[in-house]
Formats: sequence, structure tokens, C-alpha cells
Amino acid sequence: MGRYRLFCAFLLALSCKSDLVIEPPTTMDLEPYILNLPPGFPEPFIPADNALTIARVELGKLLFHDTRFSRDNTISCASCHLQSAGFADNEPISTGVEGILGFRNATSLANVAYQTALFMDGGVPSLEVQVLAPLDDKTEMDKSIIVLAEELKADVTLNAKSLRAYGREMDPYVITRAIAAFERTLISGNSPYDQFLNGDASALSPQQQSGMNIFFSAEANCSACHSGQDLSDRTFRNIGLYVNYEDKGRERVTANPEDNGKFKVPTLRNIAVTAPYMHDGSLHSLEEVINHFADGGMNHPLQDPLVTELNLTAEQKADLLAFLESLTDRAFLENPAFAP
Repeated sequence: MGRYRLFCAFLLALSCKSDLVIEPPTTMDLEPYILNLPPGFPEPFIPADNALTIARVELGKLLFHDTRFSRDNTISCASCHLQSAGFADNEPISTGVEGILGFRNATSLANVAYQTALFMDGGVPSLEVQVLAPLDDKTEMDKSIIVLAEELKADVTLNAKSLRAYGREMDPYVITRAIAAFERTLISGNSPYDQFLNGDASALSPQQQSGMNIFFSAEANCSACHSGQDLSDRTFRNIGLYVNYEDKGRERVTANPEDNGKFKVPTLRNIAVTAPYMHDGSLHSLEEVINHFADGGMNHPLQDPLVTELNLTAEQKADLLAFLESLTDRAFLENPAFAP
């Protein structure tokens, strides 16, 4: 992890050096990209050096789907973040170059614009830096961003889009900023649950409404962690998935033994299409997830006190499952603006 951080710092410093050739600002297309935010969603933080423009988002989408990002030209960002799966992956552990298994289950990118500590252990502070991680990982893309930038710069059409978007030729700065710009447009907030909250009483079936009441009840207390617009408080918690964690989770970042087995509380948006679940994809269905929490976890010494045995009937579990299925935003999953 330390080597990776130094690598990121070096690349970011290199990409921001003042002696890089900058094209005149008149070559840039500064037409802003207007986010279509659902009711009640606040404006996400946008870095001053990466304001959203149509040209930047368009370039970022092209790069997101470009397999040249991997050493063997087989893996793109979209390979492990499938739109049909809520920009997550339906494999327990995603495969990288030459079919090598990665490290963790790929998480959803829905509403990632609102996150400030990325990855399940919170080890990356921004979307721009996050772009570097899979590139550097030997089990994912295994591609030097310097080599990648030279390859993409040689693509006349793509390089012209880089000049139009950022006023400079393709380089690590452009690559990281453009992909981050595109990812900030992946906003999801039009599920039946959202429609119900916004006044459509028919959006949820009676069973789904029953499940919603269970979800927010003091007895089940799911909303203690799964709250807010994304049904996640983005804290890091040990849910007692194992007695002994092979993956130390948040402890890998903080080096604090008290963080052993803690992972970021995931968003529940589109959760019905993002199986399998947990950091290692070890739970294959929402039924298994519900049973894990209903059974009270595996009693890890650092297990969060909120994870306790629940006395849920089979009918209540079925209602809870129906509610979770109501969090699927079909318009998001099928939005042509995100497709290649």
C-alpha cells in the first residue's frame, strides 16, 4: 500500500508540472455539463481544476470504455463496472489481465460523486486518484499510465478531444480528470422507492411498503447504517462476516488493529442487481445477506454492536427483500448517456 501511495503521489506531481505544454485556452470547449440531480439530492463536490463540461464528460466516457487501459488490451474500466449491474460486477472477484483474479468484489459507482473516501477500505481520497489504482495493480490492468498516455496521445481523434476538453494533449492529468468527470455523472435516484418518497403512493406494492417499515423500524434498525440519499452513512464497520478476516479491511489503511474487518457501508441503490455481496463476494444473494444480519453475524471480537440477532419471520424477510428490490433504478441501468 505504501508503494502504491508513493506511485500515486509521483504521477500526480508529474502530471501537474508547470513545464508541460499547455494549449491556448481558446482551444477548449467550456460548455458546462449540467447534472440532472433527483429531487432532494445536493450538488456534489466538484474540484476547481476539473469543472464538469460536456467535452470532459464525453472524453471520460470514451476512456472508461477503452480496453487500451490494460496491458493486454482486454480490460477497460467498464469491464468490472457494468451498467446493467449498477456499475458494479456480478463476479465475486473481478478478473484482470490474462484472467488473473483481483483482490475484492468491484463496488458500484452509482452516486460515487458524493464519496470522499473511496474503495471499501477508504484508502483513496478522490476520484482523480482512484483512476490510478487499477492501472498500477498487477492483478487488474497492470499498465503504466505513462505508457498509456503515450498510446492515447498517438490516437489523433482522441488527442483532439483531449485538447478540446482540457486545452492540452493527452497525458496522465487528462486521463485521471476525464474519467473522474464522467464518473461524477453516474447519478442514480429514480427507483420506485424514490418515486414513493416523492409522492407516488402507487410506486411501492403493499409488500414493499411493509418491507420499508421493517427496514426503518427500531427493531431491525437497518437504517442505523443504511441512511441518507444513498442508504449508506459511509462509515466503516465490522459486520461479523468472519471470525477471522483474511482481508483486514480498513486496518490495511490505518494500521490500527481496532479497524480489523471494517469495510465501508455500501450503498443499497440498485442492490438487487449487484450480486454477489460483501467485500469478497461471499454472499451470493440478498436472501443470504438478510439471513446473515438476522442471525447476528459470526461474533467477531470487533463486530459492530448494531449487528445483533433479529427475530424476523419468514414473511418479514420476504417483505424486506421486496423493499430492497424496490431500490432498483431502471432508468439509470438503461441510460444511453452512459453507454459506449
